[in-house]
Amino acid sequence: MIKSSEEIELLRIAGQIVGDTHNYLKQFIKPGITTKELDKLAYDYIISRDATPSFLNYEGYPASICTSVNEEVVHGIPSNRVLQEGDIISIDIGACYKGYHGDSAWSYPVGNISEEKKYLLEHTEKSLYEGLSVIKPGMKICDIGYAIEQYALKHKLGVVKELVGHGVGKHLHESPDVPNYGKKNTGMTLRKGMVIAVEPMLNLGTADIYILDDDWTIITADDKPSAHFEHTIVVTKDGYEILTKR
Repeated sequence: MIKSSEEIELLRIAGQIVGDTHNYLKQFIKPGITTKELDKLAYDYIISRDATPSFLNYEGYPASICTSVNEEVVHGIPSNRVLQEGDIISIDIGACYKGYHGDSAWSYPVGNISEEKKYLLEHTEKSLYEGLSVIKPGMKICDIGYAIEQYALKHKLGVVKELVGHGVGKHLHESPDVPNYGKKNTGMTLRKGMVIAVEPMLNLGTADIYILDDDWTIITADDKPSAHFEHTIVVTKDGYEILTKR
C-alpha cells in the first residue's frame, strides 16, 4: 500500500490528467448536450494526454466516464440522455498513465438549479474537505469517515454507506476501503506514501439506494437528488497532497 516516490510521481501525473479532464469538460456541461457527447469529449481528451480511460471496459463497464444525473448516485452510463436546465450531474473520471491510475468525481449544476440542489452540492463538496482535513500519518482510516458523516448529519444529508472510497495505484480500486462514516480512532492506520480516493456520496433525502436493471446505475430510493465529490490524495509526512487537482 505504501507507494515509492517514483510511483507517486506517476500517480501525480495520472491525477493531473483527471483534474485537467474535469476542467476541460466543465465548459460543455450545459442544457442540450447528451451524456454520451460528454463521454466522447472525455475519451478524446484523455487519449490526447497519452493516457487511457480507467473505466472503459472495467468489469464490463461500457464507457469512459460515469455520468450520474439528479437521483442517480453513481455509475450512470453515458447515453443519448439530454441534459436539461436545472439538472445536476456527477461526472466520475479515471485515467491510467503508464500503468497508474487517477480517480476523481465532481458534481456540476446544469444551468440554473434549485436552492435545494445548490445546498446539496455545496455541502457534499465541503464534506469531502472535512474528511481530507484529518488526514496525516498516525490517524485512522475511519477518522475520515467520521468527519464526513458528522458534517453530513449536521446538514441533514443522507450518507450512502454501501459505497466507499478506496486505495489507488496500479489498480483502480485497491485496499484499503475508505468509508464515509465510522467511529473515530478505528480502522487501518494512515502512513506516509499511502494513496487513497476519498469520495462522499450524499443524498438530499434518504441514505437508501438501489441498483437499476443495467447492473451499474445506482439511484436514491426516494428519487431525491444525490451528489458525489472525490479526490485522490497521497498521505505526506505531515498531512496530504491532492493528486487530482482541478
